[in-house]
Amino acid sequence: MEKIEADQKYLEELKKKIEYHSNLYYNMDAPKISDYEYDMLMQQLKQIEKEHPDWITQDSPTQKVGGSAKRTAGVLVRHNVPMLSLQDVFQKEDVYEFVEEMQEKLEEPEFVVEYKIDGLSMALRYEDGQLKLAVTRGDGVFQGEDVTANAKVIKDVKCRLKHPVAYIEVRGEVYMKNEDFERVNEQQELLGKKKFANPRNCAAGTLRQLESKVTRERGLSMFVFNIQEIRGAEFKTHTEGYEFLKSNQIPVIEDYTVCKTADEVWNAIERIGDSRGRLPYDIDGAVVKINSLADRELLGATSKVPRWAVAYKYPPEEKETKILDIELSVGRTGRITPTAVFEPVRLCGTSVSRATLHNQDFINELDVGIGDTVVVYKSGEIIPKIKEVIKEKRMPGVVRFQIPDLCPVCGSHTVREQDTADIRCTSPDCPAQKERHIINFVGRDAMDIKGFGAAYVEELVKQGYLKDIADIYELKNYREELIEKGLIGKEKNTDKLLDMIEKSKQNEAFQLFTGFGIPNIGKAAAKSVLKYFKSIDRVSDASEEELQQVNDVGAVSAAAIREFFQKESNRRMLKRLKDAGVNMQIKEDDTPQLLEGKAIVVTGTLPGLGRREAVELIEKYGGKASGSVSKKTDYVLAGENAGSKLVKAQQLGIPVITEEQFIEMIGK
Repeated sequence: MEKIEADQKYLEELKKKIEYHSNLYYNMDAPKISDYEYDMLMQQLKQIEKEHPDWITQDSPTQKVGGSAKRTAGVLVRHNVPMLSLQDVFQKEDVYEFVEEMQEKLEEPEFVVEYKIDGLSMALRYEDGQLKLAVTRGDGVFQGEDVTANAKVIKDVKCRLKHPVAYIEVRGEVYMKNEDFERVNEQQELLGKKKFANPRNCAAGTLRQLESKVTRERGLSMFVFNIQEIRGAEFKTHTEGYEFLKSNQIPVIEDYTVCKTADEVWNAIERIGDSRGRLPYDIDGAVVKINSLADRELLGATSKVPRWAVAYKYPPEEKETKILDIELSVGRTGRITPTAVFEPVRLCGTSVSRATLHNQDFINELDVGIGDTVVVYKSGEIIPKIKEVIKEKRMPGVVRFQIPDLCPVCGSHTVREQDTADIRCTSPDCPAQKERHIINFVGRDAMDIKGFGAAYVEELVKQGYLKDIADIYELKNYREELIEKGLIGKEKNTDKLLDMIEKSKQNEAFQLFTGFGIPNIGKAAAKSVLKYFKSIDRVSDASEEELQQVNDVGAVSAAAIREFFQKESNRRMLKRLKDAGVNMQIKEDDTPQLLEGKAIVVTGTLPGLGRREAVELIEKYGGKASGSVSKKTDYVLAGENAGSKLVKAQQLGIPVITEEQFIEMIGK
C-alpha cells in the first residue's frame, strides 16, 4: 500500500512538472529545459499510465494538446479542424512497430517521411482563393489566436491563390531561418535589448506580438505540411495535395520520401538526420505519415494525436571540436571567468564557438587544456556547454589549463576566496571591473538606459571617456568629439543616446541604488531600502544597525552598503551624480498603501495586465511581489496556465485571486 501511495505521489509531481514546462514552452516562449528532456518526462508519464491505466485522469498532460490561446495577443478563433500534436517516438524499434501496425490495418500502405520543422504551428483559411484568416494552434482542439495581420506580411504566405477553390484550410509551421535569426539578434544587441534564445522562440514571439511591422522586419518563413480541409477539389494522397499547393506557389516540405517498407522509412529518417547540420533552418525530428487520405480517415485520431502519423525525435545534437584558446574575463566584482574558444560548430540552428568553463574546479574536473578535442552540446538547446574531453585525441604537449595568479587585464594579483571556487582580481582600479560595473549600471535591471549597449561602454572606457558611472552624465560635454570619432555612431544615433541618458536622470531612486552594484543588493532590496530611508543621502549616512531595520537587509547586506558609502571615491561619485541632477530620493506619491504588509505571488498569463505591470501595481500599493509561494504568502494572483504555484497555493490553503479581484482590491 505504501509503495502504491508513493508511486501515485510521484505521478502527480511528474504531471505538475510537465505542466510547468509545457506552459513555459507553449505560452511563455521561454523553455527552461530542452525538447529532449521534456520528451523524456512525457515518456516516463506514458509508461506509468500504461502500467496503471486506472490512474489516467482527464487533466493528464497525455490527454491534452499543449498550449493555450492568449486573449492578449488577439481575437480568439474556434478551430474548424483540430490542430493535434503527433505521437513522439525515440527508438528505431518504435518506428518499425508503427509501420508494421499500419501494414496490419491497411492494405499496402504508403508512407511519407519528411522534415519536422521546429517552429510555431499556424493554419490558413482561404475562401474563393482569398486569405480570410490565420490562426495559431492555441489549445489545439477548440481555439487559437487570430494572427491574420501578421501572417499577411510573411513572405511565404500567399494572400491570393493562383488556382482558387471554394474553400481550403492548410496547416504549416512558421519558423525562422538561421541567418534571419542571427540578424535579428544582432539588431537586438545593438538596441540594448535581450537576445532571443533560439530561432523557435524568436519566431513564436514575433508571430504573437501585435505589431505587423515588426513581423515583416524580422523575416519569418513558413512551410505548409498538411491540407486540413478542402471544398472544390479532391485528392487521393498527401503528395497529390502537395502538388496542388505547389501549383499555388505555397511553400511545402519538398524534400520528402515516399516509402513502402520499414527499412525504407528508417533509411529516410537517417538521411534527414544526417542533413540537420547543413539545413538553413532548425528541424527537431522526422515525421512519418500515411500517404492515402482515405486510410487516414479510416484510422482517425485520439483526443490528442492522429493514429496515422508519428514523429521520430532525434537525440540532442553533440559535436566534436577543438579548443583553440581559453580566454579570461573579469566581472564587475573582479571575478575571473574562463571561456573556451573552439572551432565553430553548428548546434540547434546556431553557430557556436564559445562555452564557459566556470572556474578552476570545473577545469580540473573536466581536465581540459588548449588544443584538446572536446564534445560540445547545448543545455536546454540554448546554452553551449562542453560535455567531455576526448582523451585519446589529446596531442603531445597539451596540459590542463591553469588560471594564472595575475589578473589578465591589469596584472594585479589574484586571490581565491575562502570556501568558494571563485578567483578574483584584487585591484579596485581594474579597467575590466569598471566596464562590467558600468554595463550593469546602464542595463535594464538598473538605470535601463535604452541603446547603451556593452560595445559602446567598452569603447568609451577604452577611449578614456568613462572611468566611473558619474562620467556617463558628462558625455554630453563631448558630443562633437563622440560624433567625429564615431564612438556611438553618427549624429542622430549619438544624440539619441545622449537624450536617453538625460531622461534617465528622472528615474526612480531605487534604480540608481541598484546600479551601484553593491553586493547582495538587487532591485527588491534597493526598493525596500529607499522606501524606508526616502533618499540615497540618508542611506549613505545610515549605520549598520539602522540599515538592518529594513526588512530585506540583513547583517551582511548592511555591512556591504556601509562599506560602499565609506569609500571616499564612492562619496565623490555620489556628489557628481547629485550635481548632474540625477534623482536621489523617492518621489512623493499619495497612492493609498492598500496592500501594505501583503505578500502576493503572480503566476500564469493575465488576460488584461502583463505580469510586469501586475508586479508594479502590487509594489505601488504597498505590497511585496514575491517570486515563490510559501506559508508567508498572503495571496496568489493567478491567470491562465498558472501551473505549480497555483497547486502549491491550494495545498497550503492560500487565497487565490483573479485579475478582476486584484483590480477591485486596489480600487482601480
